[in-house]
Amino acid sequence: MRVHVDGRPYCAVPAAALALAAVGTGTELTPERLDLLGGLADEEGAFRTLLRALERRAYARVDLGRRLARKGHRAEAVEAALDRAAGLGLLDDAAFARNFVETRAARGRGPARVARDLMAMGVERRHIDIAIAAHWPPDVDRSAMPRALAAKRARQLGGIPREAKRRRLVAYLARRGFSGADVREAVQEALAISS
Repeated sequence: MRVHVDGRPYCAVPAAALALAAVGTGTELTPERLDLLGGLADEEGAFRTLLRALERRAYARVDLGRRLARKGHRAEAVEAALDRAAGLGLLDDAAFARNFVETRAARGRGPARVARDLMAMGVERRHIDIAIAAHWPPDVDRSAMPRALAAKRARQLGGIPREAKRRRLVAYLARRGFSGADVREAVQEALAISS
């Protein structure tokens, strides 16, 4: 709802909050009510900023909270906007983690890199572990992706000395988030093919 004071636009607040503030047509706006309306307007502004951000892409709750704070919204308004979005089903860290793992794995990222990126976004470790386990089950061979990446990268490195190529391949795969055994096997195979 838009609130007008003396016939001029003052702020926009959620309709339910306006009713709770006991503000209506002809209500005298005391300094306390103005402060309350200002706080409600901040919450509405944070929520609208949140919606605009979610229109572009999905976010983890903590990451989106940081974004709203960087935009200048007060901490209380940010928390209220995040709670409101979660209540509407717009924020779900578990679903975000599953989607993030799927898309990043398709781009050649390994489980360690994906987990590190999700932790940096503030996703809880339990959501990360579940998403990674769903994409890379323990009983499935995980070595196909690092082997393909190592073979492609080895071709790109061309004719540099074998030891330098090995070091670069190991570093490349480690940055991508693959573990020691998978990296070792993939590099050995790639060096054997490129020799």
